[in-house]
Amino acid sequence: MKIRRRYVFHGAVQGVGFRWRAGQAARLYGLTGWVRNDWDGSVTMELQGEAQLLDKVIVLLENARYICIEGIETSRLPLEPEERGFRTDYDW
Repeated sequence: MKIRRRYVFHGAVQGVGFRWRAGQAARLYGLTGWVRNDWDGSVTMELQGEAQLLDKVIVLLENARYICIEGIETSRLPLEPEERGFRTDYDW
């Protein structure tokens, strides 16, 4: 079953290749969405696809070199059926 989740990551998540790695992982599993750096030092990401695949992306990010996630806020969102691909250059 397809779902969409928003994640807000806290910790050492900017300037460590987080968005690049998130994009690689999302594309590896065929997920759509976007990721952006936020002004407060956190990173926000929305992922859409099969729930178990979203979880695999999170595991990859948690185990990535240089990235140190200290906390994750998660919320469920409505699907965006027209979305194609995953953007790492999302702008406000």
